[in-house]
Amino acid sequence: MSTLDLILFVVAVVGVISLGIWKSQDGTTDEKTASGYFLAGRGLTWWLVGFSLIAANISTEQFVGMSGKAADWLGMAIASYEWMAAITLVVVAFVFLPKLLKTGIYTIPEFLEYRYGVLSRTVMAVATMVILVGVPTASVIFSGAKVISVFFQDTSLFGLPLGNITVGCWIIGICAAVYVFIGGLKACAWTDLVWGTALILGGAIVMVLAFNTLSSKPAEELFQTKVANSSATVEDIANAGAWERFILLNDGKDSEAIAVDGPNASGGKMHMVRPKTDAEIPWTVLILGLWIPNFFYWGLNQYIVQRSLGSKSLAEGQKGVVFAAALKIIIPFVVVIPGMLAFNLFSGDLRNQADIKNQSVIQALDNGSLESVIPFSVEFARLSSEKASEILTHNLAKIGEAEIVLPYANPDELFAANAEAIRKATANKIPVSTRLIGYDYDAAFPTLLRNLLKPGTSWFVLAAIFGAVVSSLASMLNSASTIATMDIGAKITKFFNGGKEPESSFLVGMGRVFVVVFVLIACLIAPKLGRPEFGGIFTFIQEFQGFISPGVLAVFIFGFLVPRAPRYLGWLGIVLNAVLYGSLKLFLGAWIVKQGWWFAPEISFLDRMGICFLTVMALCAILTKVNPLPAPITMPVNPAMSMESSKSAKWGGIAVVIVTLILYVIFW
Repeated sequence: MSTLDLILFVVAVVGVISLGIWKSQDGTTDEKTASGYFLAGRGLTWWLVGFSLIAANISTEQFVGMSGKAADWLGMAIASYEWMAAITLVVVAFVFLPKLLKTGIYTIPEFLEYRYGVLSRTVMAVATMVILVGVPTASVIFSGAKVISVFFQDTSLFGLPLGNITVGCWIIGICAAVYVFIGGLKACAWTDLVWGTALILGGAIVMVLAFNTLSSKPAEELFQTKVANSSATVEDIANAGAWERFILLNDGKDSEAIAVDGPNASGGKMHMVRPKTDAEIPWTVLILGLWIPNFFYWGLNQYIVQRSLGSKSLAEGQKGVVFAAALKIIIPFVVVIPGMLAFNLFSGDLRNQADIKNQSVIQALDNGSLESVIPFSVEFARLSSEKASEILTHNLAKIGEAEIVLPYANPDELFAANAEAIRKATANKIPVSTRLIGYDYDAAFPTLLRNLLKPGTSWFVLAAIFGAVVSSLASMLNSASTIATMDIGAKITKFFNGGKEPESSFLVGMGRVFVVVFVLIACLIAPKLGRPEFGGIFTFIQEFQGFISPGVLAVFIFGFLVPRAPRYLGWLGIVLNAVLYGSLKLFLGAWIVKQGWWFAPEISFLDRMGICFLTVMALCAILTKVNPLPAPITMPVNPAMSMESSKSAKWGGIAVVIVTLILYVIFW
């Protein structure tokens, strides 16, 4: 990056943050009131709602995590998170949003109190706050720092090494905390407007540059990255244009390749529908499992829903949500496809990044100082079979099975034997090191940036991505502080004040304190998320959301549909889900598979979500049948909110659903 690009980058970031702070202090809302600080005075128009939803959602979780999964074996299948979200948002606009806005709530846990009682509100608030700060907030900080560290590997700013993950984490955390501390949701919304627009443009620039590079790359080099069951030849690739090359490499000649099980390069990446045995997105999750995180995220997740709760009317909120749904259709073209291109263009760089991650464990092994056993991926075994054989020999010795493994052993057999050795070591409480990997897929998009961006464009793209990170982080901090203040802090204050409601200015001050506390916690957690055992940042986020999302979604839907459902179902459903999901993840899922009661070698986390959701719904139905409330629950009504629905949003929603279904047919 040139000096001029660096200056323009800093000016852009500082300028947009300053815009957000200025707009939050423009006098149209009173930022000293709880409504002004936490919900922008309930005055957001549709275009602010729409862009803010996208900017809060699209961050390096997508540009690092989702593009990394696309670079790995999932390919276009990972786009289901985006295109299903488009349909989900339409449903949220016309089913969830009217119910939430009508009550005049600040938080989703507050809605639970009205429907199920104080205990349900408290349980959800605590669970949401812990998950929000410890998982997505920390993950967004880490993934943003990942982009910075890869792109600025040898660069310092004011003496700070930007190639250091920890330094990047603190820079991002401080930038986000500053403007959300001062301006609350309104500052977030205005910065989101700028960053949301820039993000889509920046992603499009990267995609165009990647396709231009693909068209000129030697066919012999590209041939090494094609999916294994593709029949495309070097000659086919040499004679093809950029888009055709992309298809040949990732699906095969005449698009005959199909999605199959296995690591990267094992089969067609252009397909949305994966085999039922796939570890992450089997086709079974398209029926139920993938809808659960989508409906929870867009309809009940505080840091997303808070934008909609700040709408000036139901019509404005619906138009904003449907607008966001339309933008979601675009996202896979600027995130998923570039991730696939990153592997085609720069697989060597991704391997080098993996070597850097593996270095400390390998050095300890070579020095004879490693007391733990070493897991490795199947790709590591295929790319480094000699080292994998050495590691397996080491591991067998640690578990008391002295055996020399020959370096020409079959990589798949090496991986299977090592997995069994690790299982025995774990059972005997022998320590396990971090997992060795063949490619660092989380580095896919940052590697594209480092290799493709030229002076004159790099500042804009990097500012857009950095802004997306900061916007998402600010949204999470604002929402976490809202929950901590309104659902927990206000209740505690009221108790110690003898039942007197705390002043609005006091609540705003408390919210700002929570912003500082939460960013400090998240910045301390974030650098640790780069360890291979987390399985990639995107999987880490989605996996841990399962502890709360199926249960919350189940009790909300049941509460919507059954007004006489017992009040204790709120907290009971959330707790049951957390226990069941944890059991399935830790031991129950493996036991079910071992009994032959499942159709795949393991239960994917999305299928676990489906099981938990159905279980909680069944429990709610049984308990309601046995012990219904004597009278239906009556929810509060906010008379100041206009509840007239938007006709234009309805037609827009229909168009979004049709386009999404067409895309599923194209990429079936």
